[in-house]
Amino acid sequence: MKAVVSTIGRFHSVNQALQLQARGALAALFTGYPRFKLRDSGIDPDRLRNWPWLQAPYMALIRYPWFQSHLAGEWAWRAQSMHDRHVAANLPECDVAIVLSGMGLRTGRAIQKRGGRYVCDRGSSHIGFQDDLQREEYGLHGFVWKGIDPRVKAKELAEYERADAIAVPSSFVRDSFIARGVPADRLRLLPYGGDLSRFRPLGPKDGGFRILFVGQPGIRKGLPYLLRAVRRAGIAGAELVLAGLEQPETAVLLARESGVAATMAGVLRGDDLVREMARASVLVLPSVEDGFGMVMAEAMACGTPVIATTNTGAADLFTDGVEGFIVPIRDPDALADRLVRMAGDPALTAAMGNAARERVRSFGGWDDYGRRLHAVLEDLIRPGPPHPVIPGPVIPGPAPAGAMP
Repeated sequence: MKAVVSTIGRFHSVNQALQLQARGALAALFTGYPRFKLRDSGIDPDRLRNWPWLQAPYMALIRYPWFQSHLAGEWAWRAQSMHDRHVAANLPECDVAIVLSGMGLRTGRAIQKRGGRYVCDRGSSHIGFQDDLQREEYGLHGFVWKGIDPRVKAKELAEYERADAIAVPSSFVRDSFIARGVPADRLRLLPYGGDLSRFRPLGPKDGGFRILFVGQPGIRKGLPYLLRAVRRAGIAGAELVLAGLEQPETAVLLARESGVAATMAGVLRGDDLVREMARASVLVLPSVEDGFGMVMAEAMACGTPVIATTNTGAADLFTDGVEGFIVPIRDPDALADRLVRMAGDPALTAAMGNAARERVRSFGGWDDYGRRLHAVLEDLIRPGPPHPVIPGPVIPGPAPAGAMP
């Protein structure tokens, strides 16, 4: 069995490709990242296919607010569409293509014409479910959700229809697809792993109670609830660190909870991210919509317990009350209660951190994911009826002004 992995960046797809490579099953990894960005990836250079001409500039420009406001949506649409075209036109000999959602319609059609199989790899909840949930959440906080680009939404819905299988990382994501009418037998649950070679404890925790958030600090990731929880918990000497790319609403949300002191750490990568995770007393991921927060497994590998909501994939990664706590979405009181319990009981927090590290170690970092993925693909390519011919989708015209994917 030979598989192609296609992604616009890195995400979990590089780990996916590494696991297939280790099992002799990787035909190629297609990525929108320039080659030098993947020098440390472990991917065989002969299996690496780069097409960075639109995605690399996008990644360089996305930090600027003017680009986010005026060009990001259109640029992202074109980058993903051209990536899909490139992969479809340059597929090597393979049995199956695993393509990150939003950029696999042409690739899927191309491999199915050859008699191969197409897996749509969706890292977040069903795109319609996601769009509706975010619109509701933005409204709750007095913001207007611009909505997902209708072209992106239409294309992705068509991918769900065409795919021989849809890979999802959590029970939360799986349930969102079922709620939207996708048959359960077309879904493959494959929770992500953690990188034990890179993320690890760095010695004893320093003093104090340090609360770490890693992600995009905004509405979708539940920042309002985290800020309220920290204020209500009132833990003396507690430090809140927010790491990630600030969103348009970040400053407004921080101003609304002016009594909460937060350190803005910006985007952390490499050793800086490992250091912050290893120093933290707890990682909090209060997301309202998050297919699978990979930062949870990374923090756990560093010996740091996690408090996360039910909409993060936490239940597929750890047990409530053992390696951390799982709370409902939109519940700052539950978050505050767990923070107070952990701050008041250092022995409990330390025990949870040790259990978290052992939990990630027990499934071998990404190895368990790799075994499951390989088994899913082997099962998918077994001889069976050909995939039905599905007409191409009608993609809407230009996106509304300001719409972002």
